[in-house]
Amino acid sequence: MKKFVIERKIDGVGRLNDRELSGAAATSNKALAQLAPRVQWVHSYVTADRTFCIYLAEDESHVHEHARLSGFPATRVFEVLTMIDPTTERRDKMAQVA
Repeated sequence: MKKFVIERKIDGVGRLNDRELSGAAATSNKALAQLAPRVQWVHSYVTADRTFCIYLAEDESHVHEHARLSGFPATRVFEVLTMIDPTTERRDKMAQVA
């Protein structure tokens, strides 16, 4: 499975309350159930007018199919090629020593 970051432009999403967010998650989960196991939702970050969702999928077309089924736009989709974090520096130094 490939990892994707999906930017969804949704005006006012940051003002949704817990019940509304729960409803949005239920809508997404319903669409995911139709696409399983080809697409998995990992988590989402919510900002004022966007969500940034982390998904696992066989390919980008499945991400777009989820957007169509759920009604949540996939404004921009990016395939994650690799990941770095603060420990990346140490891994590189360890490789140089070995």
